[in-house]
Amino acid sequence: MNKLTSRIDKERLLLGVAAPLLAVVAALVVTTLVILATGKNPGDAFSDMVTYGFASDSQVYILNKATTYYLAGVAVAIGFRMNLFNIGVDGQYRLAAFIAAVLGGALTVPGWIAIPLIILCAMATGALWAAIAGVLKVTRGVSEVIATIMLNSIATAVIAYLLQPGKLGQLDQAGTLVSTKPLPSSSYFFSFDTGPAGELWGFIVIAVLVGVAYWFVLGRTRFGFDLRTVGQSETAAAASGVGVKKMVATSMIISGAVAGLIGMPTLLNDSHQFSNDFPAGIGFTGIAIALLGRNHPIGIALGALLWGFLERTTNHLEFQGYDKEILGVIQGVIVLCVVIAYEVVRRYGLKRQQQRVGAELAAQAAAPTKKQEVA
Repeated sequence: MNKLTSRIDKERLLLGVAAPLLAVVAALVVTTLVILATGKNPGDAFSDMVTYGFASDSQVYILNKATTYYLAGVAVAIGFRMNLFNIGVDGQYRLAAFIAAVLGGALTVPGWIAIPLIILCAMATGALWAAIAGVLKVTRGVSEVIATIMLNSIATAVIAYLLQPGKLGQLDQAGTLVSTKPLPSSSYFFSFDTGPAGELWGFIVIAVLVGVAYWFVLGRTRFGFDLRTVGQSETAAAASGVGVKKMVATSMIISGAVAGLIGMPTLLNDSHQFSNDFPAGIGFTGIAIALLGRNHPIGIALGALLWGFLERTTNHLEFQGYDKEILGVIQGVIVLCVVIAYEVVRRYGLKRQQQRVGAELAAQAAAPTKKQEVA
């Protein structure tokens, strides 16, 4: 039986490597065909992407983008592990960034006090906004998908109303940008000076800590075990004494708290204010990245880096005469290929395991019969 277990573990490892490789190959093939259909040379495009993507300034840009995308991916993945679809990450992080920016602009305390307060405010706002959907689901049976989509719209409306000049917003001198009061320089988060390549946002350290906490809590604690159990089977979890409704609400709150961190790299390291051009849509990008990373902290990190790489290099391709829509095509193809590849490999692996277990059990059942015949 030990040999069988060892053999199955090896097959799982091989299948785990085969799935992303199959996805990458399929994505490259489809992308090549798309570029050929536009009348361009795919070889030149890929070569230019690699060359430009590994330039020092591009690496800093990619890491900064990946910091934000990683937090978005983890926020979505927490819901996915519970079989919950937190589509409201986008509204949660934008509302959290807005409230945190208002607080940061009003604070007059030293930076070592202001920065933690801003971060905690953002997490609390995201958690409370997500908790609405969680409470509606466990008390009234409202689908979290519908609730969070509606909450996204409400968050957008609330921000638009409060950001008006005369309320919590102010108009710049050019009269084109409406923003909150800028954060004082003491509230800026630290950055790493990389010279000509630019500044690497220090919030990447927080993103790493979030990833470690996500891995530890979900993989090494009783709470994480209960959470994953509820995600796989609510009936089995309830039978083992797990409070299903409590876990659903808690996971939504934690997902919202992490979502509140998504806007912090931009707010604390870059813009230092919330304006009407604050990045939007990152929550939906997080869904794609969580799918790419299969909800694993390392996989999500690789997906975030890939997303940042694609954004940097395909935007450069536009200046080389390629269609700007190529980015959306490549991203969509990669996500689709990854989902299909993992499902194909999963079904194949399950079939192989069933065949091996059946063969092993049949061999064990036949062994006593042969011994009796010899006797």
